[in-house]
Amino acid sequence: MTTPASGPTDEVPTCVRHPDRETYVSCSRCGRPACPDCLRSAPVGQQCVDCIRGRSPEAGPRVRPPRTAFGGRVTTGAAVTWSLVGINVLLYIAVLARPSIADNLEMVGYAGNGQGSAIGVGAGQWYRLLTSAFVAPSGGTFGFADILFNMWALIVVGPQLEHLLGRARFLAVYLLSAIGGGVFLYYLVAPNQAALGASGAVFGLFGAWFVVSRKLRVDSRGIIGLIAINLVLGFVVHGIAWQDHIGGLVTGALITAAYAYAPKTNRFLVQAAATVVVLAALVAATALWSIHLGLPAF
Repeated sequence: MTTPASGPTDEVPTCVRHPDRETYVSCSRCGRPACPDCLRSAPVGQQCVDCIRGRSPEAGPRVRPPRTAFGGRVTTGAAVTWSLVGINVLLYIAVLARPSIADNLEMVGYAGNGQGSAIGVGAGQWYRLLTSAFVAPSGGTFGFADILFNMWALIVVGPQLEHLLGRARFLAVYLLSAIGGGVFLYYLVAPNQAALGASGAVFGLFGAWFVVSRKLRVDSRGIIGLIAINLVLGFVVHGIAWQDHIGGLVTGALITAAYAYAPKTNRFLVQAAATVVVLAALVAATALWSIHLGLPAF
């Protein structure tokens, strides 16, 4: 007796990372079967997570993501810029509803709080160097004009700088410029004089745009004129803290110059070191001025 020959069996492919899952879809790069949870959209087809991470043995060399002229990741949109605008606007509305919020965030060097204790940077409240740049004056037309101009400038200059520098470097320029403006206020205004507004950070972006335009050899006359006009207004219009403008401008220009002119070899390390050095210099300057005023350094 003969037995019928067994026909070939069709083996159902299973996911390379989940053997218990059947799938008829494969990675467009390595060709291995993968379930929907292990696939990601790619310019052509879909790739498995191992290929995306460069871990697949069948995959070729991983392609590095594109970089901007200054080493940042190429991104679409301007998420950091719009996030900064949103934070500033929300805090402005919050201060309008409850003005006492500004008392705890505004830039003050050293002053009494009327309750027998001191407030300000000299009293250990270093956070005011940064938080003051996110709170605009709420009183009268001047307060509205302040946030209107600063947010307009941020929207005009911010997205282009964010695309050129990359999100992390752009955010570092903005925050360090804000702190730099606060440090200049600490040095150059009366300790008990309060200050608010994002002007220092915005002027830091002006300085950054000037450096970038010079590096890329594009026309910089427009930004020079904008800087000049606003610096003059700071000196002739009562109530504008020109010290904050200059501090932000100098800090933004310095850190951006370090980013723009860093050598391509070990560029990331040079840029990271420059960020740390600028921040350390601002911290040291603040501590030294506190000591000069006879206050605790920290």
